[in-house]
Amino acid sequence: MFHVLTITYLQPLDVIDQARPAHVAWLNGEVAAGRILLSGRQESQAGGVLVTGDISIEDAQDIMDSDPYQVAGIVRYDRLSFSRGVCAPQL
Repeated sequence: MFHVLTITYLQPLDVIDQARPAHVAWLNGEVAAGRILLSGRQESQAGGVLVTGDISIEDAQDIMDSDPYQVAGIVRYDRLSFSRGVCAPQL
């Protein structure tokens, strides 16, 4: 199962940006572990998006729960899960 995890910022960007170094370090670890394939800030600057690899719902929940942003209570996560269908050859 793949997951699109959306992050909604609950605090102003200056507060989010103070916690960003810990969040980016955490993201790098998740990418290295293969649990996150892609991440980025939304164009609107209202939050972010993470796309996971093929992981369980429990692992997706662990990702959301362990994000330093979430631990600090400054974001809200939402999850959209989907089964692999047509995809690029490298995935």
